[in-house]
Amino acid sequence: MLSLWRAATGSAEEDYGVEFWSSPELAGWPTKQGEYIKTWRRRWFVLKQGKLFWFKESSVTPASRPRGVIVATNCRTVKGAEDVLNRPFAFEISTPDETVFFIADSEKEKENWINSIGRSIVQQSSCATPNEILVTIAGNCRTLPIPAIDFSLCVLCFSPFFVELSLNKIQ
Repeated sequence: MLSLWRAATGSAEEDYGVEFWSSPELAGWPTKQGEYIKTWRRRWFVLKQGKLFWFKESSVTPASRPRGVIVATNCRTVKGAEDVLNRPFAFEISTPDETVFFIADSEKEKENWINSIGRSIVQQSSCATPNEILVTIAGNCRTLPIPAIDFSLCVLCFSPFFVELSLNKIQ
C-alpha cells in the first residue's frame, strides 16, 4: 500500500499511471481502518485499472491527490471479515506486508467491493492464466476454470462457504 506519507515524501509515483478521476470500475464510501492509528474513517474509494485509491472527498479531479492506494498485484486475498472485526459488512484486503480492514454500508455493497477487487486481482495477476484461478474453500486449494459468465457470479456461487481468493503460484 502506498500511504499519504510515502506519497507526500515523493517515494510514490506522482500520477500512478491511472486517470482515477474518470470512469472508475467501482467507487463508493466504505469506512477504512487507519494504517497507524486504528481509527475508522469514511473515505471515497475509486477502483480503476488494478489500483484502489482513496480520497477524503468524492469530488475527484486530475488535481486530486490520493490519500493512499492499494495495488492489486500486491494483494493476496480479499474476503469478508465480520468474524475478525465482529462488525457487519466488514471485509479485508491482505498483502504480504499487511491486512487492511474496511466496512461497507450493506451486504450488497460489501459483496460488490469483494467481487470487484477480486476480479481486479485476477486480471492483474501474472500467475493465473485468463482461464483459471486458485480458490481456497475451507482450507483446500484447487484450481478452477473461470466460467464464461462474469467472474463476480463465480464468487457469489461460493458465498455460503468460506472463500479466499488466493493468487499464490500453483505448484
